[in-house]
Amino acid sequence: MAKLVECIPNFSCSKEKDEAAYNALVEVAKSVPGCTLFDAQTDGNHNRCVFTMIGSPEAIEEVAFQLTKKAAEVIDMTKHVGEHSRMGATDVIPFVPTMGVTVEECVEISKRLGQRIWDELKIPSFLYEDSASAPHRRNLAACRKGQFEGMPEKLLQEEWAPDFGERKIHPTAGITAIGARMPLVAFNVNLATSDVEIAKKIAKVIRGSSGGFRSCKAMGFMLEDRGIAQVSMNMVNYEDTPLNVVYEMIKSLAERYGTYIVGSEVVGLTPAKALIDCAEHYLKLENFDCHNQVMEYHLVGME
Repeated sequence: MAKLVECIPNFSCSKEKDEAAYNALVEVAKSVPGCTLFDAQTDGNHNRCVFTMIGSPEAIEEVAFQLTKKAAEVIDMTKHVGEHSRMGATDVIPFVPTMGVTVEECVEISKRLGQRIWDELKIPSFLYEDSASAPHRRNLAACRKGQFEGMPEKLLQEEWAPDFGERKIHPTAGITAIGARMPLVAFNVNLATSDVEIAKKIAKVIRGSSGGFRSCKAMGFMLEDRGIAQVSMNMVNYEDTPLNVVYEMIKSLAERYGTYIVGSEVVGLTPAKALIDCAEHYLKLENFDCHNQVMEYHLVGME
């Protein structure tokens, strides 16, 4: 059976803000044999782009390095402005086991990549999630806290030495988080209000770190081009906290604050089951077995 790894690197640039930089990254993502760029999402408000690539372990490791190298060439973090938290030109590189590959193998990929990025590019990195070298580094938000501007001071703290590299950021490329993790769903809900404080209050209620849903990471943002607020989430375990559950909670909280949901979006690729579970809930399906009753699962030989 072929071995496949998914990689979803996030870069601190967008097509809307710097089309040349974005196009240069897309070109690199398509350049490594054995790797396929499935999706490239770009957001001018966040000034961020997210690539979804799948390939052999060797090809994925190589393309991740080449993208990090290109990002360091075309992105200057001293000039970067965006709604999304960020600490590096290549902000985060997650590896997700997809077929015939274990989480442990993805952890080894992350470690080799971190060492190579330091050796050849002099960009330091943290290991996070299943690759984390200490419990306080598992959470990406904890690694990123302080962002690019506050990172030089943070790296001098005893507990925040980079896993690879010296206690100083690359002057223009910053620092990168690299790790292995299980699939997550990047899920955003847009509100019919220009009051970003409402989105921030809702995000605080639903995110696990402040007592909400254990598998939900959430922040409130303003979508300047649309004039509306957004609750932006990473659902790190869609089975533990289904999308429909967090959607209904946001809907209820929005109504409490005198507004409503105008739409939602999934950023990048998502496991089919995450959406099938929502359909099962809203259709009130009884005794439904998605693995046996969804035609596409049989067609692609999925369990």
